[in-house]
Amino acid sequence: MITFFGALILLIGGYIFYSKFVERVFGIDDATPTPAYSQSDGLDYVPMSWWKGNLIQLLNIAGLGPIYGAVAGALYGPVAFIWIVVGCIFAGAVHDYFSGMMSLRHGGAQFPALVGRYLGKHVKTIINGVSLVLMILVAAAFTAGPAQLISQITPVSFIVALVIIFSYFALAIILPVNRIIGRIYPFLGAILLIMAGAVAVALLFSGKPIPNLTLQNLHPGDLPIWPLLMVTISCGAISGFHCTQSPIIACTVKKESEGRKIFYGAMITEGIIALIWAAAGMTFFNGTVGLQEALAAGGPSGVVNEISTSLLGTFGGILAVLGVIILPITTGDTALRSSRMILTEVLSKFFHIESKVKVLLVSIPVSVPAFFLATIDYTFLWRYVGWTNQVVATVMLWTGAMYLLKNHKFHWICGVPAIFMTAAVCTYIFYAPEGLNLDYQFSMTIGLLLTAVVVLWYVVQIIKHRNIKQHNTNYNAA
Repeated sequence: MITFFGALILLIGGYIFYSKFVERVFGIDDATPTPAYSQSDGLDYVPMSWWKGNLIQLLNIAGLGPIYGAVAGALYGPVAFIWIVVGCIFAGAVHDYFSGMMSLRHGGAQFPALVGRYLGKHVKTIINGVSLVLMILVAAAFTAGPAQLISQITPVSFIVALVIIFSYFALAIILPVNRIIGRIYPFLGAILLIMAGAVAVALLFSGKPIPNLTLQNLHPGDLPIWPLLMVTISCGAISGFHCTQSPIIACTVKKESEGRKIFYGAMITEGIIALIWAAAGMTFFNGTVGLQEALAAGGPSGVVNEISTSLLGTFGGILAVLGVIILPITTGDTALRSSRMILTEVLSKFFHIESKVKVLLVSIPVSVPAFFLATIDYTFLWRYVGWTNQVVATVMLWTGAMYLLKNHKFHWICGVPAIFMTAAVCTYIFYAPEGLNLDYQFSMTIGLLLTAVVVLWYVVQIIKHRNIKQHNTNYNAA
């Protein structure tokens, strides 16, 4: 119980104190017009209030991510609390803030464009492909589940349910951001908060003690904590999917000082949600063995439904059904919207995309594969979403580090978590079953060697930019 409340206090403290430090390092300027005004187009660039932006950002980046991921991560025991707190404050929230604010500073630029600007054209080309693949995987995985549940509780077949969901996607993609997303999504974002808050209160009065901190790996099967936990719990700690979503809201921000509340704040809120559901998973099933059995029997949806209905009764059951159906659909929606914006940015070099028909046509290359993947056994998709997601997060952190380095600012706030995540993804791909499935110690060695190469590149960049700064200083003095 003490560990849980301590982690909660640390997350809130991270927002109060560290977010202000990050904001000072970035350097905001409310006198500069934001893209919502300077590039207003009535579709994507539309001014919205910061509280709407915060709730929409929370919904966009979260969905069921901080619930499903946290429940799975709870299998490792209370050590998951450490990763959620440290990862969220120093990596995830920094990642989200810079992906949003850098987009804002660069006219609403999408994530691949930012990568190209600060890491080079070759990396941009790769990230364009990786980002679109991630969007397709997320859209497929986050719509197959709701469609399956709809087919189970209604006479509608699975395929018909998918068609209905993707029809909604088509409508949401071509409508201005302030129509459906701006009006409805803040209320849906509130569902996440209500679910988490209600579960937390009920958990405290359930009579079952929330486990306190232990560094022991409690995962059945004795899987190693590093680097598997860092990929299992992404939403709630750090997630690359977020940097594809932040530009959507960056195009609606009224002034730069609102960025801290919108981007950093939404990530801290997601961390709190993940913390609550991780605690619920560890506590409700009397340990990780019971949780493992529950996951094997009913999957994450079954676990969420059992916790919600048992702790909250009918109200919890309604929230669980709403959450499992609506929240993933909104994630799929914004995944396809962001992919449409990325493709539009790429294709705008060749022709102007101004009509709704062209906007819809641009969405076809990602919508069709997403629909197809959703019709097959989607559970295997999660294996590939996790690593791809964290690779994207790592690249975004390096992009932020290079942005700060180029502007002669304190680049370590992005550089240190970037090094950490580089080591995690490099080790994971060699060890994980969906990767090369190599020996753990060998995977650790290769992963750390690759990380050392990246760190060496980082050091070279630091020296290079210090020399540039010194040269400019000497030139100005002369």
